[in-house]
Amino acid sequence: MKIKYLTLLLFYFLFISIPVNAKSDLFSVEEVVTDLDYPWSLAFISESQFLVTQRTGSLRQVVNFTLSKPIEGLPKDIYVKGQGGLLDVVLHPDYAQNGWIYLSYSAGSDERNTLKVMRAKLKNNQLVDSQVIFTVKPYRNTPVHYGGRLAFLDDNSLLISSGDGFDFRENAQRVNNQMGKILRILDDGQIPDDNPYIGETEKNLAYSVYSLGHRNPQGLVYDPIRNLVFSNEHGPAGGDEINIIRKGENYGWPIITNGKDYSGALITPFKKYQGMRQPLVDWTPSIAPSSITVYDGMMFPQMRGDFLVSSLKSKEILWIQMQQNKVVGQQSLLSELGYRFRDVKVHPDGSLYILVDSQKGKILRVTANR
Repeated sequence: MKIKYLTLLLFYFLFISIPVNAKSDLFSVEEVVTDLDYPWSLAFISESQFLVTQRTGSLRQVVNFTLSKPIEGLPKDIYVKGQGGLLDVVLHPDYAQNGWIYLSYSAGSDERNTLKVMRAKLKNNQLVDSQVIFTVKPYRNTPVHYGGRLAFLDDNSLLISSGDGFDFRENAQRVNNQMGKILRILDDGQIPDDNPYIGETEKNLAYSVYSLGHRNPQGLVYDPIRNLVFSNEHGPAGGDEINIIRKGENYGWPIITNGKDYSGALITPFKKYQGMRQPLVDWTPSIAPSSITVYDGMMFPQMRGDFLVSSLKSKEILWIQMQQNKVVGQQSLLSELGYRFRDVKVHPDGSLYILVDSQKGKILRVTANR
């Protein structure tokens, strides 16, 4: 146990002490892509090629660390304001066979906007065969709290995180409403017949609901080893969470929370309530968690099966150490860089790719020196 502890401690101090574009004996952190405008998500097509979304409304391709011109063929109704714009990008699990790319984005106008999900194929730096496969309802008039993360399950159905729209938090508890939910659809946009609220009388909007009681979930990942879905979400002033997402469960917002309103006012007197799930992790005060991934690579064996969470407010990558389904520790990584981190992904070679949230955004690559 002492040897394991000392190994983790050494790993921690070596990892967080590396300046950008510098090396230690064990780890390197380097800028591999620059000149991005608020990058939001990335998806690996191969070891040398990936896609990156920019919230300000463009999709770029990176090949051998060379940034392409903006990809053509994006929807004309992308709504870029506040927290809205072009958000997540994921590949279909059978991408090598079918070529489908999935994108989430806010769409509409100041008076009437929402979250949409589309799919398309990439050909000659252009999206073709584009289809909008899902539109969150009802519409809202606020440019915040879209959620927007996408994650495929092992049956190729697609989960969508949908925020509460900020001014409409009560909708998170309304089953016949798609705001403040994790939603589940088939890969073509149809509704699975085993969703938890199928058959509810006159509740067609409920058919896509997988779980409810969410505020602004901006992290979403399926872990095939545990066969579990994990999500992180922004609380108000406090009450940021990681949750284990299970079908048909209620996660409490806004009836239960450890946070308060930004004014300091009490949102609810309840931190627990019958029938509502407690978080796996609570961060109070807030860290503003913006993504979550499960480390499944070989480059950093100390991390296998653990979570990595990017943070906007606390400006760090949090290494959430797990034993089976229990959290046993948290370590702060890269906080000395002072960046707002939007997303963290595991490259096929096991290295980490981290998006810096800025008008002068960039992608950092963290590798192990051998």
